[in-house]
Amino acid sequence: MLKVEAINVGYGALQVLWEVSVEVGEGELVSVIGPNGAGKTTLIKTIVGLLRPRANHGSRGGGRITFRGRRIDGLAPEKIVRQGIAVVPEGARVFPEMTVLDNLKIGAAVPRARTRQARSLAEVFALFPRLEERIAQPARTLSGGERQMLAIGRALMACPDLLLLDEPSLGLQPTLVKGIMDTIRRINERGITVFLIEQNIHFSLRMSHRGYVLEHGRVVLEGKGSELLGNPHVRLSYLGV
Repeated sequence: MLKVEAINVGYGALQVLWEVSVEVGEGELVSVIGPNGAGKTTLIKTIVGLLRPRANHGSRGGGRITFRGRRIDGLAPEKIVRQGIAVVPEGARVFPEMTVLDNLKIGAAVPRARTRQARSLAEVFALFPRLEERIAQPARTLSGGERQMLAIGRALMACPDLLLLDEPSLGLQPTLVKGIMDTIRRINERGITVFLIEQNIHFSLRMSHRGYVLEHGRVVLEGKGSELLGNPHVRLSYLGV
């Protein structure tokens, strides 16, 4: 479904990603793990068109990104969203002065989602009953966990085929992390392909079909989630065992 091929990405003179290649197959849940500063968020921003791959001296060029066989690395972000890709950015970003309901309705603004708004809303409330209880509240009154639920729900309102999540457990209490991860697994089981950036590798790799390890802007390992959990480098670097 999604294919990222040998992309080089940077900010000004600073190069962050070096020849990075990842693939996400139809129906898969694929995770990317790595330390802070490895380039994980940069990868997400490049996929959704906020950053562009660039040519790099001495490499094969700027690479390419395709979705369902069509190149998207030259498209504007809004056009990429219309292809069926939705993103939940790092930090549970919502519109604080708008109600829960209005935040969710914004997610259904793309043409593919407008006619399904009522059905999508019911599906989001089934996943997150707490949001239905808070439907008329301003988003600023929600807890951190509830804001993350809202951010994921808003992305689902776009009826995506591919859901990108950037550190969904960041800043959440440990008691809430399992609930968010279980919900992501349920979303995938409903047929939505998931590309997950996550530092909590106990949860992310255990439930992933496949995973990648990104370090210093380069993919250093890839394989099945269960295989990566047992990899000596991953165990030493990320689990301390």
